[in-house]
Amino acid sequence: MFPELKNDRLLRAIRREPVDCTPVWIMRQAGRYLPEYRATRKEAGDFLTLCKTPELACEVTLQPLRRFPLDAAILFSDILTIPDAMGLELSLNEGIGPKFAKPLRNRRDIENLPTLDMASDLRYVTDAVTLIRNELSGSVPLIGFTGSPWTLMTYMVEGGSSKEFALAKGMLHDDPESAHLLLQKTTDAIIDYLKAQALAGAQALMVFDSWGGALSSHTYPVFSLGYMQQIVDALKSDPVSKDIPVTLFTKGGGNWLESIAATGCDAVGLDWTVSIASARERIGDKVALQGNMDPTILYASADKVSLEAERIVKEFGAYNGHVFNLGHGIHPGIDPEKVSALVETVHSASRRKKD
Repeated sequence: MFPELKNDRLLRAIRREPVDCTPVWIMRQAGRYLPEYRATRKEAGDFLTLCKTPELACEVTLQPLRRFPLDAAILFSDILTIPDAMGLELSLNEGIGPKFAKPLRNRRDIENLPTLDMASDLRYVTDAVTLIRNELSGSVPLIGFTGSPWTLMTYMVEGGSSKEFALAKGMLHDDPESAHLLLQKTTDAIIDYLKAQALAGAQALMVFDSWGGALSSHTYPVFSLGYMQQIVDALKSDPVSKDIPVTLFTKGGGNWLESIAATGCDAVGLDWTVSIASARERIGDKVALQGNMDPTILYASADKVSLEAERIVKEFGAYNGHVFNLGHGIHPGIDPEKVSALVETVHSASRRKKD
């Protein structure tokens, strides 16, 4: 159905197999730091139209690959597609962030959430996945993704971004039954969503637990990791997705690396607050590691960017199973030339390491 894959470094690295050099891709690699992205977004009129028009989502997914020799494409979409499809009415405005017109405020709101039909409610996403996969012509693998249940819950309950997560955390403590009901509903939707992406052509899958690090040592396993465990189990037991690698990324999740790796995922994403060498010592070769350069390094000179990239490649050591990435998304104001320096250095430094 799809063209044969020519560059399989990413998939081989996630399987902890030997590669000629360390694969690299960048979170938010299709984004505002690229002038061509800004032009396409202006053409679309707004961010959601960009996401919901498969041809435009395909265009911006491919833009960074035309500039840089990256080893993967990642679907251009948003983590909040599921709650938007559930009727919470998402709006995304520059400088304001995501907002839901109908946040969840009580048990009845949660009980009334609909069960999604991926073939209709989120068809624009799966159509984009298939279109992108075909347009890639086998050049690199395509990554599909979702937000984690807990991360989606924070937005659905708060009604948008938050620093304190007062309403979401309040629900965890005051009404845990309602919190678990919401998390289970989003988990079930996420499982169907990722399976649909796999069926549409995604070759790797990633769960962004962007706000897992906001939880405490005793609430994270119960309200975040436990539901990601369900996702991994469901994907690994389904004929469509069982062979597709899954990466779990909890921003601020350094305290739980061993537990994340024990879910059966194929790779663990690291933010920049964790030493990649110590992470590997803690986890061993059970999973691949993805990460983990501080995104703000890209504000420095190209020489400094290269030095930091080379340091991380060396710090990981002469082992299989490293996917180079930033420790979180690239910032909008970054000079694309710094990304060129980063990608070139990762490839060249890792080749030298193998020699």
